[in-house]
Amino acid sequence: MTRKLLSLFLPLALLGCSSTASNPALEQVRDFSGGQILGDATSLYWSTERVTGQPVSASDYVMMGDYGEYQTEYRWDEGVVRELVREGSELRNNELLPFRLHIRFNKEGDAVYQRYRVDGDVLPVNSAQLVQLKQDANRAIEVSKAQDSNGLDLFQGYWDGQEFSTCSGLTFPEVQFNQQMPQVLMNRLATVDSYVALVGTARSQRIEVEDLLILADDSRDCVPRPELIED
Repeated sequence: MTRKLLSLFLPLALLGCSSTASNPALEQVRDFSGGQILGDATSLYWSTERVTGQPVSASDYVMMGDYGEYQTEYRWDEGVVRELVREGSELRNNELLPFRLHIRFNKEGDAVYQRYRVDGDVLPVNSAQLVQLKQDANRAIEVSKAQDSNGLDLFQGYWDGQEFSTCSGLTFPEVQFNQQMPQVLMNRLATVDSYVALVGTARSQRIEVEDLLILADDSRDCVPRPELIED
């Protein structure tokens, strides 16, 4: 099996713990990661906040089946979402089309800059979409922090039927599911080399899986935290 293992997260985050780091201003921050499945949408989340609890940034990667997929980076300032960039593909007229969305907000939360391109066409962004985008930003923070408080993190890697190798190269000889999984999935994990994205807890010799988010062919690449906003 050929594995493309990319370094995606800070090492301490991959060990199942929130990590602390310093931004360019030498201010301590904490990083979180997580994910969830809601209806047809499967989401991976990353977020960063100051130790005071104020959010700094967040990212998501969302797959919506036949409706497309996208990735987003969000930035906050003084507790308010100030900028976001989202790109991916979306379903329009039974066709998946590429899109890119860039929004800047003022400190009152009003959109002062917006650029929405779908397959080269520039489209307007309505108020309902702006509200939804802010909700998406907050969800990335809330879900990843809530899962962290329960000792959970996002893990990506490859399972060959014998061991789970994370995208940073850590290896765990056992994968334990805390919820009963469909037999078809268990059979696949036992017989087919696979890429896996999951929310769980890392122990010394095993990964305890709370939610299995993605199970795909092992040719699939790991998903890095989206970084789309230019400094």
